[in-house]
Amino acid sequence: MTSNPFSHLNLDGTVVTDSAATAFAAADFGGIVNHPPLAVLHAKSAADIETVLPVAAASDVPVVPRGCGHTSLGQAQVLDGLVIDLTALDEVHDLTDDQVTVGAGATWNSLLARTLQHGLTPRVLTDYLGTSVGGTLSVGGIGGTSHRYGVQTDNALALDVVTADGVLRHCSPAELPDLFHAVLGGFGQCGVIVRATLPLIPAPERVRRFKVYYPTIEELFASQRRLLADGRFDFLQGEILPTPDGWIYMLDVASYYTPPHELADDLLTSGIGFVASRDKVEDLSYWEFATRLDETVTYLEGTGEWQAPHPWPNLLLPDAQVDAFMSEVMADLVTTDLGASGLILIYPMTTAAFGTQLFRHPETSTVYLVAGLRFATDAVTTQNMVAANRRWYEAALGLGGTSYPTGAIPFTEADWTRHLGTAQAALAEAKARYDPLHLFPRRFA
Repeated sequence: MTSNPFSHLNLDGTVVTDSAATAFAAADFGGIVNHPPLAVLHAKSAADIETVLPVAAASDVPVVPRGCGHTSLGQAQVLDGLVIDLTALDEVHDLTDDQVTVGAGATWNSLLARTLQHGLTPRVLTDYLGTSVGGTLSVGGIGGTSHRYGVQTDNALALDVVTADGVLRHCSPAELPDLFHAVLGGFGQCGVIVRATLPLIPAPERVRRFKVYYPTIEELFASQRRLLADGRFDFLQGEILPTPDGWIYMLDVASYYTPPHELADDLLTSGIGFVASRDKVEDLSYWEFATRLDETVTYLEGTGEWQAPHPWPNLLLPDAQVDAFMSEVMADLVTTDLGASGLILIYPMTTAAFGTQLFRHPETSTVYLVAGLRFATDAVTTQNMVAANRRWYEAALGLGGTSYPTGAIPFTEADWTRHLGTAQAALAEAKARYDPLHLFPRRFA
């Protein structure tokens, strides 16, 4: 289809079809695939989406909502379809002492800036805050406090969603719960999130951050497991980093506090092998800590790596199997497999706080996130990295692992069915109820 069925509509926003104006929607952060849409709706209101969806359905034009496009393999793209750009729906509609209602197009950065004016913060923040609220609620949203609070989708109180028939529906665990659970982590298959209500907690003023460097992954794992069990740190992560002499394994932890309360560093670092002459301690404002990746992004923009392809795999492994998995991964891994600024993000989370039906994870009490932050330089390197991601996925699958499906891991229909598992039936029922014409295509790498 080449005609524009939306040209006659009276909208607050605009629909563009020129290839130059829609080029951004044919790409994403991954920089691997390119699917030009027929048109892009720059939505300025929920009413715009309510108006457009029935027209798209009548014209057999598939629709995909898009926030900031921070996916790796085209999950926010649709060939010859309509991309709904939600970035202008960024208003904070209501902010109280324990919750906030915010437009789906708001970035977590802008939301945090607003809530901190009131001394409040969302419970879970992703490492990079340039993603949209609606975007991460459509996939999961993992952060360094997920070991306490679950993922971001576990911290949604209510949603406003426009379904395929153009009806704006309010949903929550008590109101239209089938829609609520089908949208959270559902990759936009049953509707377009336009607003979300999220819980807030008091924000700390300061953060004490510790980076502890180990020569072996066994030491990293031992410290992470100990700290997960005793809960002494608010933030718990880890990284595998390249050095001229091989790999080094970094524990990245932080404790939040507000003066006049002070922290006892010796107690915080007890039993984790902290060496003052080797390791690092930082004391930051909460905002500085939350936005800590801004400096890294600026560096990567300068080297051109932020604009280069990012074939990033994201996997979840059972705690009991992550040692075997990483032994296999690290056995022949070289720095060029990750790229110049590449690293592996790796840390444990308890699953007790996980409740999102479509956030699929190993059914164990503790899981490990393993994310390969790869930076490619050309098409051949990109495809080699994507192929390696697939091998990582198959190895993880054999050990009871799952994919966190924002990354660059090609999926087959069988993979999709296996991934959904017992959640497939409920999703299919919601799809039949709220999108019977399959206006929203499956967007799963």
